[in-house]
Amino acid sequence: MTDTTTASTRPALPDHLSADPRSPHHVAAVFEHDIGIRLNDNERVDVEEYCISEGWVKVPAGKTRDRKGQPLLMKVKGKVEAYYK
Repeated sequence: MTDTTTASTRPALPDHLSADPRSPHHVAAVFEHDIGIRLNDNERVDVEEYCISEGWVKVPAGKTRDRKGQPLLMKVKGKVEAYYK
């Protein structure tokens, strides 16, 4: 397939997206493709959730876990860009 055909079959990236399937901001169709996130012009590979309009990403805070076994997330603010790889 050509890039134009592939680009037309991909869903638009939402303003707010979460990797957690339990979140209301999770869009499964988006995760069928490789997604890249840039924060302040640096690519991040550890992003669990982002919001472009509010300018933040949530990343794991080390190896700490909450009582349900999920990683604790910290919010990092800056210029957020989401794109398909």
